[in-house]
Amino acid sequence: MEFRVLIALLSLIVFLGSCTKEVKIDIPGFEEKVVIDGRIETGMPPIVLISKTQDIYSPTTLEAFLNSFQSGATVTVSDGTNTVVLDEICSDNLPPGTETMAAALFGIPEDELANYHLCAYSTFNTAIWGQVGKTYSLKVELNGEVFTSSTQIVTPTPLDSVYWKQDPGANAGYGYSWAKLSDPPGFDAYMWEVKRINMVNGNTKDPAFKATFSPVIDDEFFNGQTFDFFYENPFTWDDETVAGPDKGYYKQGDSVVIKFSKIDAAVYEFLEKKYMQLGTAGNPFASPTTIPTNIQGGAIGLWGGYSPSFDTLYCVP
Repeated sequence: MEFRVLIALLSLIVFLGSCTKEVKIDIPGFEEKVVIDGRIETGMPPIVLISKTQDIYSPTTLEAFLNSFQSGATVTVSDGTNTVVLDEICSDNLPPGTETMAAALFGIPEDELANYHLCAYSTFNTAIWGQVGKTYSLKVELNGEVFTSSTQIVTPTPLDSVYWKQDPGANAGYGYSWAKLSDPPGFDAYMWEVKRINMVNGNTKDPAFKATFSPVIDDEFFNGQTFDFFYENPFTWDDETVAGPDKGYYKQGDSVVIKFSKIDAAVYEFLEKKYMQLGTAGNPFASPTTIPTNIQGGAIGLWGGYSPSFDTLYCVP
């Protein structure tokens, strides 16, 4: 009996081994696309960056990154009344007084801007700078192709109040930034950005605004309600001078400018998926994320309108 059982087990093993099948997965080849990253916000000029996608299997180098940016495009913005062709402005040939804005745009320190040739499209014509309630159309002409989009600068919803408080699970003197919001009826979506303005060696601690870990929200679960919520300090995560238990918190004595922007549905959909993808990058168990685009004509990216309101938070009990 035991011999027959052994034979049966051996036969099963041989059978299962013979049922293996090689699976081949066809991975689509790389298709180069134009990437448009444009924004316009209240009281500010439109800014458009144009680049090309890069093959993820190609070596990542600074030269490849710089070469991905595209110059020579004709970029036009219209609000239905005014139509303006944007100027091409490059990091190695900036108009005086624009260095700080360019450094924030390109993510490069001011003293290094002249070392690179990175071009963006903008204008000093205030007739086309962002205004609440207007819809802005974008047209990009590049190498015989035409790409279009439109976005709104919706009416902002300011925060009712902002405050800091000691977090029960943190060391003494550390807590989150808190805010109270009265959300109006109907669909609304928001983006949260911050920078600390404490003076360090004669300069503000943070040169530019930075988004938090998950900075965009819509009002699906709080439509028409008034509620309190908090956000972390995004500058601490990569700061080696901040001890592990203190990361994510603001320190008592910090002064923080909060930029709370209202965005339309298309901008929210793009940003929500973008930050979801960034948050799960490297996680093999995360579901694939497809980032939508509001660009027509075959390009990908975002042309986004923002209507921010600003508050200063003093981190005191």
